[in-house]
Amino acid sequence: MKVLLLKEPKDRDSGPDPYIQELGLYGFEATLIPVLSFEFVSLQSFFEKLSHPDCYGGLIFTSPRAVEAAKLCLGENSKNETWRNSFKEKWNTKSTYVVGKATASLVEEIGLIPQGEKCGNAEKLARYICAREAPNSSPLLFPCGSLKREVLPTILKEKDISLECLTVYQTAQHPSLQESLKNYFSEQFAAIGPTTAEAIEVEGIPVSCTAENPTPQDLAAGLKKALHL
Repeated sequence: MKVLLLKEPKDRDSGPDPYIQELGLYGFEATLIPVLSFEFVSLQSFFEKLSHPDCYGGLIFTSPRAVEAAKLCLGENSKNETWRNSFKEKWNTKSTYVVGKATASLVEEIGLIPQGEKCGNAEKLARYICAREAPNSSPLLFPCGSLKREVLPTILKEKDISLECLTVYQTAQHPSLQESLKNYFSEQFAAIGPTTAEAIEVEGIPVSCTAENPTPQDLAAGLKKALHL
C-alpha cells in the first residue's frame, strides 16, 4: 500500500530515512514529501540568553529545529569555546527537557543531558516537568517555532511553573506541498506529530493518523491500526 509521508527528509549522509524503513517492514511503500520550511531568527538574542544560565531554571526543547538554532548560536569559534568551558556545565546543573529521541540526540550533541524524551508529546512532557519543578521558581527557557502549540505553556502556567518563550525559527508551508499532493494518487496521509497534522488539516487534507509518539515504530503501528490492517 502506498503512503505519503509528510516530514522533513533525514540527512542523506546519515543513511536511509528510518520512517521509510519502518513503514516498509509493515508493507507500506512510503513517498516522503517535505511539509514545512524553516527560517532561523533571533539567534543573537538566543545566544545572550544561553550565556546567562543563572537566570533560568532549565531548558525545554520540543523540536529538533530548536536545538539546531542553539547549534547555530554556538557555531562561531569564540562562542563555542565559551559554551564548552563555562556555560555548558552551568546548564547541566539544571534540567534540559525534550520531546522525542531525535531532539534528545541533538541535545546530547551540544553537551547537554536530556530528560523526558520518552514522554512523546508536549502534553505529557508538561506533566513530567510539573512533577519536577517547583512553582514560582526561575523560568524555564523555551526556544520554539512561530507555530508552537499552546499545550505546554498552558499546563505549566496552571501549575505556576514560569516559562520564557523565545521564537528561534519561523515555519512556512513548503512551496512544493500542494503540487505534490495534486499529483499523488494515494488517499492515505499520516503525520508524525500534532503540529504537522494541524498544518495539513488546515489545507483541507484528511490525516489518517498521527503517531502517538514521534518515532518510526509508533507511526507505522498507528497507520496500520488506522487502516485496520
